[in-house]
Amino acid sequence: MSEETKKLTEMQEVFLDALTGPARGNIRAAMDVAGYSANTRVSEVVGPLKEEIVERSSTLLALNAPKAAFGIIGVLDDPSAMGARNAVSAAREILDRIGLVKREQIQVTGPEGGIFIMPPKKVADDPDDLD
Repeated sequence: MSEETKKLTEMQEVFLDALTGPARGNIRAAMDVAGYSANTRVSEVVGPLKEEIVERSSTLLALNAPKAAFGIIGVLDDPSAMGARNAVSAAREILDRIGLVKREQIQVTGPEGGIFIMPPKKVADDPDDLD
């Protein structure tokens, strides 16, 4: 059975929905919502759902990208707001993780193609002299 056709149990689906919903990432709380026994080990639930958890977490970050962008813009409007530095830092992390990273440009000036001039190679008559 391929990963794309992997069938999840109803309990697993409820767990995943709760994890990225009302449990807000708290694994044990999501397990409680899904109806797992208090004796069930976290690894028994999370292990088989690793890919689904990562996929849903990625989606959650993408869903919050607009909020992160507006958070940065809000700091532009009021840079002295309490926690502005933390808001920008958190927003930057979210945007970086979904792939909206700062693009750095390198501009090469001079002849087309760019040329690097290296210092002359040190040649020694005695091979032990190459320090």
